[in-house]
Amino acid sequence: MAIATVNPATGERVREFDALTEEQLDGKLALAAEAFRAYRKTSFGDRAALLRRAADILEAEADELGRLATLEMGKTHAAAVAEVQKSAKGCRWYADHGAEMLADEAWPVEGAKVFTRYEPLGPVLAVMPWNFPYWQVFRFAAPALMAGNVGLLKHASNVPQCALAIEDVLRRAGFPEGVFQTLLVPSSAIEAVIGDERVRAVTLTGSEPAGREVGAAAGRNVKASVLELGGADAFIVMPSADLDKAVEAGVGSRTLNNGQSCVNAKRFIVHEDVAEEFTRKFTEKMAALTVGDPMKDDTDLGPLSSADAVETIHQQVSDTVQAGARLLTGGKPLDGPGHYYPPTVLADIPDGSPGHHEEFFGPVALIWRVRDVDDAIRVANDSPFGLGGSAWTADPGEQERFVTEVETGMMYLNEFTQSTPEVPFGGAKNSGYGRELASFGPRTFVNAKTVWIA
Repeated sequence: MAIATVNPATGERVREFDALTEEQLDGKLALAAEAFRAYRKTSFGDRAALLRRAADILEAEADELGRLATLEMGKTHAAAVAEVQKSAKGCRWYADHGAEMLADEAWPVEGAKVFTRYEPLGPVLAVMPWNFPYWQVFRFAAPALMAGNVGLLKHASNVPQCALAIEDVLRRAGFPEGVFQTLLVPSSAIEAVIGDERVRAVTLTGSEPAGREVGAAAGRNVKASVLELGGADAFIVMPSADLDKAVEAGVGSRTLNNGQSCVNAKRFIVHEDVAEEFTRKFTEKMAALTVGDPMKDDTDLGPLSSADAVETIHQQVSDTVQAGARLLTGGKPLDGPGHYYPPTVLADIPDGSPGHHEEFFGPVALIWRVRDVDDAIRVANDSPFGLGGSAWTADPGEQERFVTEVETGMMYLNEFTQSTPEVPFGGAKNSGYGRELASFGPRTFVNAKTVWIA
């Protein structure tokens, strides 16, 4: 099977790679197991130095690495460069703080010295998506490597060059051979890799169906797993909100990464007192965005990742409009080469339509009008997903209710949901389980060993 780079801005097939044979894959798993035996004995200081060198390389080569991401998955070059720089920040943050998060933790037991020691598990398989081809990997790799684990990356098949570039960056930073390897294999190979006794854990960021399969495989093999799956994040706007700020943030969040992020604001839940003004201003800003070549500086939105992505979201939009939603702007694939879909706004979303219960992975905003805070919470929770959410209100009582009653893994007030090394990241409900980043990152894949010394 060939793994290929297809430029989503043109549809051109740029480069192909052969998938690993079974023998080659086995060799990489053997190398990972061998590398772990030595790497686990390295000091926190040595690991931190390697991460800092990786950060130096990422920063020095951000433009070139960013161009590779734009070529393979279509995000604007400016956004791609920012993603590489964010990955460098993640490496530095764990280099600076990882050791303290992994230090022995004492427990007060009379007459004995008792503590927990956090020991690495071994080779960890990371099944990663194309939408943030660098950051998704480094937000796993930096804390995992700092903890003394070794990494096996099964990246999305449409970003093979980004996957190989990450391995190359870490190799040039000085990580020993086998400590981080890219596996160019099809998705059909994942279950066997999880089942291999040399692999000790798995993390996946991807779709809900993929998460169910990976979670089931991990469970059958009694292996630790983290799943970060889809999202249909609520963006709640109440009468006391700074409306212009909310509009600006809402457009930015909905169109981040060409609208292809699990934590994009997708469901805009607006109080009826400000719904008309918010919808008008929001729709005007969405319609004014420039769609085009992602390498150009004046482009706001590049292409979607594939022709299938355009077909899927257009079908969702069409079916939601057919069910009774109002189309306010956009709603039709753009003519010409490449996989482009315009900024689109739908209002009055009918129950039972795709807009009501599905994740829209593209620049499509869905607007609900609600009566009060109770209605807003009801609509926000009327979703199988529970990744993140945000609420825009100056009322302390409303803020507390949204934090307490909206069923998500993350809730942001007067700010849109995002990921940063310092803050835990993860969801609830069908958006997965486990947490990444902050202290959860290095402590996710460790053996928390209790030690009792009498």
